[in-house]
Amino acid sequence: MVKKVGVAILGLGVVGGGTYQTLVEHHDFYLKTQQVDITVEMVLDRALDRLAQLGVPQEIIAKNIEEVLANPNVDIVIETIGGIGVAKDFVTAALREGKTVVTSNKELICKYSHELERIAKRNHCGLFYEASCVGGVPIIRTLLDGVQANHIQSMMGIVNGTTNYILTKMTYEGADYAEVLKEAQKLGYAEANPTADVEGFDSMYKLSILSSMAFHTKIPYTKIFREGIASVSTKDIAYGRELGYTLKLLAIGKNTEKGVEVRVHPTFIPNSHPLASVNDSFNAVYLRGDAVGDVMLYGRGAGALPTASAVVSDVIYAATHSEIKYSTFKNNATADKSTNFISDFSSAYYIRLSVADETGVLAKISSIFAKCNMSIVEIAQRGKSEVGENGQHRVPLVVITHKTTENRVKNAVAKINATDIGTVNAVIRVEE
Repeated sequence: MVKKVGVAILGLGVVGGGTYQTLVEHHDFYLKTQQVDITVEMVLDRALDRLAQLGVPQEIIAKNIEEVLANPNVDIVIETIGGIGVAKDFVTAALREGKTVVTSNKELICKYSHELERIAKRNHCGLFYEASCVGGVPIIRTLLDGVQANHIQSMMGIVNGTTNYILTKMTYEGADYAEVLKEAQKLGYAEANPTADVEGFDSMYKLSILSSMAFHTKIPYTKIFREGIASVSTKDIAYGRELGYTLKLLAIGKNTEKGVEVRVHPTFIPNSHPLASVNDSFNAVYLRGDAVGDVMLYGRGAGALPTASAVVSDVIYAATHSEIKYSTFKNNATADKSTNFISDFSSAYYIRLSVADETGVLAKISSIFAKCNMSIVEIAQRGKSEVGENGQHRVPLVVITHKTTENRVKNAVAKINATDIGTVNAVIRVEE
């Protein structure tokens, strides 16, 4: 039996426009394969010229949100406005009217899913957000309906296409960060204000959502360690490649016996790791479950049609599943008191120093690491001796440590910088 479903789309920008296009063009396909007759009943967007370009009929353009909510033919409201201002108000209002909501808004879900889900439960409607994380890659559906037989032990993801594009260009073309960022902005991969992407906020929001689902406990974004790529140097990328590593901005979550680690930062991974070959604006998430082992999902992490694919997937799922699912964990504003978060996390480290080009320096550096309970896998001079500001000859020194802790590394860096033998120029975590 065919089910008729009416939707309204709030915001017809890149994602909303792609969603409208997909729903209209694939209408007959969904009718044939999914037995759902999905019609776009209303759209809400102030940019009338954009609606005209998309071919939106004049009669379905709403004047305000009240008109959308009052329409009895609208069963599902799709929010693709973004941000946490008017989008939150509209989503809240839709849920209170008992209308299921599908959203691509990661910041909204990250910060307010606890509020929105409570309203959805109270009004017996659904809240779906596959498109909030990793574009067209079905990571949320996989966590909910694909690997739920597992305790997920860890996840590592390249979940931001902008930073992955920048790092790919820096790696293979040797261009510096500022140059590639400008290129990314011209191509539309990076916003005019790229802070959310390059400083890791976007990845942090997504990790909060995904790790909460994977580990079945609330992971607030405030618990996530965050470091962006603005200080990454092509010199370190090149040295890392010589040592067999590729640099990526990773969102990392680990669920261990000691507690949960959640962090976003530039990371060296072996060239042989599956994530190392994920380049340009592509995204991927690498999961490890106790039963299934390793699983990787790969695809377009952004863009009109890939993200629209995830939005429409949620619409179809909501239309074809009468039973509504909510979070598998206690979804509050804060973390559960029983969840222990590890801030002094463990990792191997790449450390680049500029040291005096004189006898005994290596021994002194090694001694400081030893006093900080750190052991060294490899230590090597990279590049030629250069004359510093004070006329002293200095050489670049690269150290790869065995697995150690964040606090030990900070202690060692402080001790080295307090001496006159060297300065630490870069610290990058290494995941094997």
